[in-house]
Amino acid sequence: MVSTAEALEIIRRGADEILLEESLIKKLERGKPLKIKAGFDPTAPDLHLGHTVLINKLRQFQELGHEVLFLIGDFTAMIGDPTGKSATRPPLTREEILENAKTYEHQVFKILDAEKTTVLFNSSWMGGMSAAEMIQLAAKHTVARMLERDDFSKRYKGGQSISVHEFLYPLVQGYDSVAMGADVELGGTDQKFNLLVGRQLQEAYGQEPQVALTMPILEGLDGVQKMSKSLNNYIGITDKPDEMFGKLMSISDELMWRYFELLSFRSMSEIKKMRTDVDTGLNPRDVKFLLCREIVARFHSSAEAEAANESFVARFRRGAIPDDIPEVVFECGAEGMPVANLLKAVGLVGSTSEALRMISQGAVKINGEKVEDKGLVCVPGSSEIYQVGKRRFARVSLARK
Repeated sequence: MVSTAEALEIIRRGADEILLEESLIKKLERGKPLKIKAGFDPTAPDLHLGHTVLINKLRQFQELGHEVLFLIGDFTAMIGDPTGKSATRPPLTREEILENAKTYEHQVFKILDAEKTTVLFNSSWMGGMSAAEMIQLAAKHTVARMLERDDFSKRYKGGQSISVHEFLYPLVQGYDSVAMGADVELGGTDQKFNLLVGRQLQEAYGQEPQVALTMPILEGLDGVQKMSKSLNNYIGITDKPDEMFGKLMSISDELMWRYFELLSFRSMSEIKKMRTDVDTGLNPRDVKFLLCREIVARFHSSAEAEAANESFVARFRRGAIPDDIPEVVFECGAEGMPVANLLKAVGLVGSTSEALRMISQGAVKINGEKVEDKGLVCVPGSSEIYQVGKRRFARVSLARK
């Protein structure tokens, strides 16, 4: 059994905020397993590495001997999480939610210990709540408090509509903590308001308030915007080994350290030593290989991770790509940019006509693969190595304006 100080060091790793840390210390010092809650609305069929930041933290709590409550928000998904939305979001159908929930259950156990995880659905208690009980729940929070939430406040001041049912989302998420008797709830930084509603409702129902622990939002492959399927800058945990390995290798050397902290299971002391080694001359590519193999092995196997590594090295050796190439972050519209225009914009060619001619000659490559389509459109969220001829290279991260 680790000491409270040792447990805190593990829990703090990568965390953005712990509210309130003194409450967490008191809970830990009781020496009893805590109920650690994290909720996921099954709004898409597959998870990406951004989702696993929270799941990794759950695993750490699990390894410290605490009880992990993995909540699938099948009821809240029917409301639609308004967090960060500038307009009312259409809810999912019951059929879509159940189908997505099945894949969530399967995917999370690539990280969590299934025998030490309790999977819950909030429809279990919300589905049977009467209209009178829902009104009683709504009476425990005020409109003024709701409008303190940044996204609601902006929409209200901007004259944009806010449907009444959207106010129910943080209430239901907060009530989930009451129903589960949560000691700690995890969420992204964008969920802070909802997590604090859970604390307030637990007090209103006579429970000890939970500790709210927020984790940062992981940047996607472009290193600028959050990892998201809609932005096409994500790494899916069901991606094939070669694809996953290649995407991870495309991240910048600086972003690599953030991925190590939030995604790797290596100790922070080991990561710190690797960073020192890079600062004193070790090729960052070799360290990135370690990250790629670890992540690919987690979701596939060690053998497949090694094979993906060998395939990547062989492919890029053929392309003779140097270790040290310039990195460029370039903004474009949501519709993307034709590859010829992009090559000119980042200075790899002098004109779009030169770019088109080089493509025709087979002299343009992206990540070592020859570009044959002159009409190829490069989309925001991507981060790729562009090559023109034998000597012109750039790692280009495309961000949306």
